[in-house]
Amino acid sequence: MYRLVYRTIDPDGHATTASGLLALPDNGEHDLKAVAFAHGTMADKADAPSVSEHGSELAATITYASAGFAGVTPDYLGLGLGPGPHPYSDVPSETTAYLDMLRAARAYSAGIERQLSREVYITGFSQGGPAAMNLARTLRGDADDWFRAAAVAAISGPFDIQATELPALLNNSLDPTSAVFYIAYFLVAWNRLHNLYQSPGEVFQAPYDTTVTDLFDGSHGLRDIVGSLPASIDGLLTPHALDMLRNPVGSFATALRVADDTCRDWTPGIPIRLYTSGKDRDVVAGNSVRCQALLRDRGVDASIIDVGEVNHLDSNRSGTAAAARWFLESHPS
Repeated sequence: MYRLVYRTIDPDGHATTASGLLALPDNGEHDLKAVAFAHGTMADKADAPSVSEHGSELAATITYASAGFAGVTPDYLGLGLGPGPHPYSDVPSETTAYLDMLRAARAYSAGIERQLSREVYITGFSQGGPAAMNLARTLRGDADDWFRAAAVAAISGPFDIQATELPALLNNSLDPTSAVFYIAYFLVAWNRLHNLYQSPGEVFQAPYDTTVTDLFDGSHGLRDIVGSLPASIDGLLTPHALDMLRNPVGSFATALRVADDTCRDWTPGIPIRLYTSGKDRDVVAGNSVRCQALLRDRGVDASIIDVGEVNHLDSNRSGTAAAARWFLESHPS
């Protein structure tokens, strides 16, 4: 395994750096196909795959390498060794960090006498689901001179935030603890990107209006953050915030359209599988149903695969195993 620090761009297009994990099989093979994996939500820089010593996101990358592929996983911007805060759930910057990590992995591999082939299998979990889909769309658009998308396996991805995920959050269909964490992270990160509010007190109730922003500075882990937040969104959000989430307008509505666009208006021309669990109370399965419908509008028959009666985190484990098997069937060694 190798930690790579590489050049990329920030959400404004300015030069920056990011880190990521490259895991190579110890099998003596020179030519390798890559599996590019986009990880799920994390707030602590230290939890990123290239710097963490444990965790399902690290395990997923190792799984693909153990199956004979080059496992390539970006930390995204602002996680791992990346400077600044993480622009959470920002598909454009996730995609540039993702593609530039692939390029860095190819360059580094060549220096240790390994070669990444043109075909790349693309996968992502949770936050990484839309990132994976958008990387495939970007590569199908000839954004890179070398890499070509071979297949996409998206696991429990929030493909339809506005019409599926936010309503589930607002009607209390999500796990309450997860819902509070996700929406707090989402609002803080998107305010940095899209100026959703002038003061935290507009969207967060006291006393959280004075503490929430600092919780998402990249130095706090999940337990620390959850322990510093209320038990439900009713104790966190103001009436204005609830109305904003129910009826997005302005820059918020525009940003949501971008986030929810990864399955829309493009023809993949490659196999796609969407892995879900009906027991997932973090990212409801309706997100994948909506993605499937949008892809079918373009003549793409993307299968939805039920990974079993498991929760959100376990869907990553089950989905990763299923995706690895599928990629191996597509490219037997």
